[in-house]
Amino acid sequence: MQKNIKLEEPNNNIGYLLWQTTMLWQRQMNNALSNLDLTHTQFVILASLGWLLKKSNSVTQKEIAEFSKTDRMMVSKILRTLQKNELIDRKEHETDTRAKCVFLTKKGETTLLEAFKVKIHANNEFFKKLPNQERFMNDLKHILS
Repeated sequence: MQKNIKLEEPNNNIGYLLWQTTMLWQRQMNNALSNLDLTHTQFVILASLGWLLKKSNSVTQKEIAEFSKTDRMMVSKILRTLQKNELIDRKEHETDTRAKCVFLTKKGETTLLEAFKVKIHANNEFFKKLPNQERFMNDLKHILS
């Protein structure tokens, strides 16, 4: 690398620190959820579906991707895995022949409830180092708005 290029120190780069923190958090969440045979990403998709189902009985893959701010193709792949594991099922959409509705199976509902308990505990453990969790959460919401 050229010596005249000035790079910030990693510990002074907010993006790099966010990346490192996210990777550490993801590893810890994956570890916590592994006893339920779920990855963190699978949990997020399952939880997104659960939240969306509270408002509508016809949730599509597109809606899950938009709600979770996740790539549609990745959501499709994860939904196939969740269906194979009998946590979700899909049926034809009543009005859109191109779309399928996604819903939780009984096993999916039970697993999601258990996963929420695990996730809440794991999040509490991870974020307990923060001096002001509410402020941090509000700052994240501000970034996302």
